[in-house]
Amino acid sequence: QVQVVESGGGLVQAGGSLRLSCAASGTISSINNMAWYRQAPGKQRELVASITTAGGITNYADAVRGRFTISRTNAGKTLYLQMNSLKPEDTAVYYCNARYNLYQLYAWGQGTQVTVSS
Repeated sequence: QVQVVESGGGLVQAGGSLRLSCAASGTISSINNMAWYRQAPGKQRELVASITTAGGITNYADAVRGRFTISRTNAGKTLYLQMNSLKPEDTAVYYCNARYNLYQLYAWGQGTQVTVSS
């Protein structure tokens, strides 16, 4: 089993920065991929960025590429999302996701609110 817990959300002005953290616990070695998703009011949850365990391959949504950076500690216990040049449209609840056991299972965090004021 894998569990993930997010932290680091908050209120920031447009153009500012925030860093989100996601602490993973349980069978860390079974994690294949970790990602950040977000869900704005009235919209579907969408992928923001992901990173594979093997090779550290990253992938970003077009809307955040060049502004956000996903990273993970070598021990694999913590996932980060560095968010720069934030825009009001980045306002959403951000969720951490872990895929494990050869991508057969997944774990979600409870979400952390990010609000960007104009």
